[in-house]
Parts: sequence; structure tokens; C-alpha cells
Amino acid sequence: MNLRIRDYGVKIGSLETGKLNKITDVAGVKVGHTTLSEGSCQTGVTAVIPHERNLFKEKLIASTHVINGFGKTMGTIQIKELGTLETPIVLTNTLNIGVAAEAVMEKTLETNPDIGRSTGSINPVVGECNDMYLNDLRAMFVEKEHVHKAMTETKIDFEEGCVGAGTGMLCYSLKGGVGSSSRTIPLEHGNYTLGVLVVTNFGYISDLRIDGKPVGEQLSRYVIPSGETKDRGSIMVIIATDLPVSERQLNRIIKRSVTGLSRTGSVITTGSGEVAIGFSTANKIPHEPNGDLLSTSTIHDDEIDEAFRAVGEATEEAVLNALIMATPVKGRGGNERPTLSELIEKYNLSLN
Repeated sequence: MNLRIRDYGVKIGSLETGKLNKITDVAGVKVGHTTLSEGSCQTGVTAVIPHERNLFKEKLIASTHVINGFGKTMGTIQIKELGTLETPIVLTNTLNIGVAAEAVMEKTLETNPDIGRSTGSINPVVGECNDMYLNDLRAMFVEKEHVHKAMTETKIDFEEGCVGAGTGMLCYSLKGGVGSSSRTIPLEHGNYTLGVLVVTNFGYISDLRIDGKPVGEQLSRYVIPSGETKDRGSIMVIIATDLPVSERQLNRIIKRSVTGLSRTGSVITTGSGEVAIGFSTANKIPHEPNGDLLSTSTIHDDEIDEAFRAVGEATEEAVLNALIMATPVKGRGGNERPTLSELIEKYNLSLN
């Protein structure tokens, strides 16, 4: 079993984690993967399911924030406009966002026969990173059945590392993947949870920092990024919370994910697409009006700082978990990148 970053004695931040230290510590959230790993096919799908009821009928407060827009997403402009989420969030590689969106639409149509008849259409939410170094991107291996599987075979205690959408990803010139972390937010009126899931595909090795320690400078003596002299990757940051917030407050929170990225060494380069998508499970927004006023609960703005701290800490730790949980992958043309855990063992490196 692969170790997570805390197993190496690295404790990020001051807030306590949830039980699993994953995005699924937010009650109702589940995550599913479909992993495609054979030869030049090194890719997959990761699906985040915000709650287990009919999400189209019971939408959630949501927001999105573009840190750097060198990326391709679907559904984010409607989230930005309306402030709600009505489908699962699916992550995959750059050239398979179309098939992923089609699969999300199919799944939603199955349970909502009124769509396209007596009500509106669907806003599928899909994000991507480019896995072309290890995966044959042009082959577009992901099919709708892979997306359906990821949305259906979900878990609370899900896998991290080189699984799902993280299968072919790189991070800080090393093998990247899927990572997750969570934080608890104690307030006078209750204890809340915020969780983060990332697909990491960004960064240059000499910039990597682990809990403030310039580990990348040390690693760069041993690792030469194969032909890469620039950061050309991306990261998708998915943020879930049960904190009662408005769309405006949620947007303020997810913007702070950039503090966690920066603490790992990211400088948000021009060729790297960083996109955050967040949702709160605290309030459900019905698809149809029922003649009554909607009533939603929100925290006071003076209580939001702990959520700012939580999202930064959880994002930082999620990135480090993606790195440390990654396993060796040999992909397209024999391309491969070392893993952080391999280098720690080989060169007897200390992370704390």
C-alpha cells in the first residue's frame, strides 16, 4: 500500500483533517475512477459525485474560478452565471472532454425524462489536463462506457495516485496523478468540513517545495526533465464543503486554493491551466419553483477566514498526496517519469 504525505512525517497547516483526509469527508460526496493503463494508453476518468440523489432536481450552490485559463472545460460559464451545479464533475484528458460531456448528459437524461420536453437542457461539467507525454492523446481512448463506469462505481475511500484522470499526468517533472485532502472548520454554530481533490499536471522540478522545504532544488541534481524546460501542464482543483455559503462566498473561498498551489512551488505559468470548481452541499436548490420563497442559510462573512485557511491547506496537501502516491508508468514511446517515493528511497531523502 502506498504511503500518503503524512506517513513521511509531513503535516501541512494547523487545521485538523477529516476522518479520511479526503474530499469524501464531506458527507454525501463520492468519487469514482476508470483507469486505462496499457502501453501507449495511459489515461482515464475521475468522477466527483456531489450527492446521491437527483442532482438535476436538487442543485447545489457552486462556483468556478480560473486561475490561469490555458485549459478546456465544459459547463463552467453556466456555473459562473447561475451559481449552481446540476451534474457530477467529470475529469479526463484534453481531447476526451467531448465524449465525457456526452456521457454525463446520457446519465442525466436516464433519470430525468422531462429534460428536452417540458423543462430545459443539461449543463454537464467536465475538466481536463493534457497527458500527452505518457498517453497517446490523439488516440482518444476514453469512451462513454468508461465515463459511465466512473460515475457509477464510486467510493468514499477512493484511490489516489496514478488512477482515473491522473493515470498519465506529470507533476513537477515527476509522475503526478490524483490527490485529495480535507480540513475541518470549527465555528460557533457547528463543525464543518472542506475537502479538495486535484488532478496534477503542472510544475517544474526545481520549484517543488514540501511544507516550505526546497525539496525540488535537491531533486533537480538527480532528475533531468526529459526535454522539458517549461511548465506546460495544468491542474484541476475540485472543492467540496458542507459549509453554508452563498455563491459569492464560495467563489471567495475557492479563489484561495491558489495559496496552496503556491506553497508547493507553483508560479502559475502561462502554459499551465489552473481551474477551480467548488460546491457546497449545505443548501439544495430545487429545479422547479414551488410557489414559495427559497430560504438558504449562509455564514457571516466575518467567519470565512477559517475556510480560506482550510482550502489552502487542503489544496497544498492534495497536490503532495498526488505526488507521493504516484506509481511508475511507462507510456507512449517508452516515456516515463520517476516518482517522488522512488527518489526518496533511492537517495535517502528526508521530507521533514
